[in-house]
Amino acid sequence: MASNDYHFITHWHVRGAPREVCEILADAADLARWWPAVYLDVAVLELGGERGVGKVVELYTKGWLPYTLRWRFRVTKSYPPKGFEVEAKGDFVGRGIWTLAPDDDHCHVIYDWKIRANKPLLRTFSFLLKPIFAANHRWAMRMGEESLRLELARRHAATPADRARIPPPPQPTTTSPLALLAGTLALGVVLIMAARRLRKR
Repeated sequence: MASNDYHFITHWHVRGAPREVCEILADAADLARWWPAVYLDVAVLELGGERGVGKVVELYTKGWLPYTLRWRFRVTKSYPPKGFEVEAKGDFVGRGIWTLAPDDDHCHVIYDWKIRANKPLLRTFSFLLKPIFAANHRWAMRMGEESLRLELARRHAATPADRARIPPPPQPTTTSPLALLAGTLALGVVLIMAARRLRKR
């Protein structure tokens, strides 16, 4: 495995039926509303055919680290309510598989994400800071699980008053262009210094 290859398997356990959870996850155009901590902007470029197979989505995303990612995915397989599969291109290249299974009144969600990071920052420094970049992904998925639980709670709320009491989903750590630029530059300096020290040893 190359230093910029990543393989993550995430498990979520949320209250809801697989059919409902699958509908939420598959509605890419709505990701920025209910999972805003990660999905800053989403555009559906092609609708695809039956069950969304062939759908192409362009994404602008970030985690808690001060850099953003631009990438696309195409839905390659769809078998609701059991899940669907996507192929990623751009700053990420690889595939993602969402699998859903009932567990009484809950849904067990598994996301299998196997990618190669092509963004220059990640490609260049994965050999050194792969654990930090991996932690960034895990943070993003924790935000996803929390946001999905809140979205399901909003949908299941019995009254408008109950719905109003549900807090908004977690927000992105920062979306300011200047803050992102400053953070990226600072991270770059740290990485360069660390790489130089590593070479001296």
